[in-house]
Amino acid sequence: MPAPKNSIRRSLLVTSAIVLSTALTAPAAFAAPSPSAGSSSKPSADSSATVSADPPKTPSKKPKNSKGSKDSKGSKAAPPAKMSTVGGALLGRAGTQVNLASGVPVLPKGLSARSWIVADAESGEVLAAHNAHWKLAPASTLKMLFADTLLPKWPSSTEHEVEPSDLAGIGSGSSMVGIKEDETYTVHDLWLGVFLRSGNDAVRVLAAMNGGVENTVAEMNEHAEELQALDTVVVSPDGYDAEGQVSSAYDLTLIARSGLQKKDFREYASTVRADFPGETRKNKKGKKVRESFEIQNTNRLLSGDYDIPVYQGIAGVKNGNTTEAGATFTGVAEQDGRVLLVTVMNPEKKEGNQVYKETAKLFDWGFEAAGKVDPVGELVPPRSAAQAGARPGGAGASPGEAGGTGEGALGAADGRPVASAAAGGGAGGVGTALAVTGGVLVLLAGGAFLVNRRWPLPDLVRRRPRP
Repeated sequence: MPAPKNSIRRSLLVTSAIVLSTALTAPAAFAAPSPSAGSSSKPSADSSATVSADPPKTPSKKPKNSKGSKDSKGSKAAPPAKMSTVGGALLGRAGTQVNLASGVPVLPKGLSARSWIVADAESGEVLAAHNAHWKLAPASTLKMLFADTLLPKWPSSTEHEVEPSDLAGIGSGSSMVGIKEDETYTVHDLWLGVFLRSGNDAVRVLAAMNGGVENTVAEMNEHAEELQALDTVVVSPDGYDAEGQVSSAYDLTLIARSGLQKKDFREYASTVRADFPGETRKNKKGKKVRESFEIQNTNRLLSGDYDIPVYQGIAGVKNGNTTEAGATFTGVAEQDGRVLLVTVMNPEKKEGNQVYKETAKLFDWGFEAAGKVDPVGELVPPRSAAQAGARPGGAGASPGEAGGTGEGALGAADGRPVASAAAGGGAGGVGTALAVTGGVLVLLAGGAFLVNRRWPLPDLVRRRPRP
């Protein structure tokens, strides 16, 4: 499949978090009055839609974890009247922002999420968004930032024997992968536990290896600032509900884009199932043995479920669900050489797998609208990349693999995609296939320009048809 021919529009003249305020001169965007009504009316096909709703005049009472969010009982609330304009002025407005002009498909009906965003992972263009900078509780999607911050720390083969103190402080009701005290795990095992089972126990062990929770939280907040994910405040590294812990659909998309530029991040995020080390026991002969058990990815667009099929082209990234956050999800998928990122936060509808259903609808819209719709903003580069771009001849590509130098796409000698490449440490399933996709994606390397790179999204996942 040929790569999308959009290289002529890849210059991102980004030197600060708000340089995109010039987007005010773009065509007016359609703003939905409420999440459930975001696509109920269709504008005329021969004209751009106009702003149809103003920000709320009286923002609702602030709950403990986020501005303008709902309380833990699920009562409705409105987004704040003023939000960040990082990535473009339109992204700071309440409501749905999308340039609906002739030939652009209308947004799908039935969207109920408090916040969502659809972005081109290659160019960084935001195709459409709804309350993109609304600060909400992120749940386990925050583990993407945890991984992007800590993945470069250790080789995957590093071993660690778990001490009781490593597992201290895990919140009640946390998702767990089943780590046991006094057992030894590789870093590879621990990251599988983080990505597949969203294990807070795996997060705590890795945080302990990194000098403790407090140090890890500080590093995560520092990394968020470097990524210009300025809506994000980390209190608990695993995303467990905590006072003052927030992020936004925009920030989670930035974080996912950064993480996906690491080969091992892509591998873990796309793994459907894997074997995980169990507890050491004595068999009937008195010999110590350690068996393993299978864990499966809880990303239902990747693994499927009774009421939702595997999404064609899905390759990660992370889901979450807590009392305060509701359901949250950031996904990446490729179709016909184009790669999109979609983040959905807290759907109002509480049907089963609703966050995945709304994500799938937005992916469908995004793939149909890409190349036709004018963007309403863009994903900004990290601060260091913007500063490097501002210097004459400055360019510093991010590493393509955690703990190592950048790599090109993995593929056969004749250029054909690799059929599969199983991860070590017992990981298996089509989700671990690291192969060349048809699309050429972008690695951020400067504020005024980008460096073309390949992200080898899993080929078998990409080509697997939707059931």
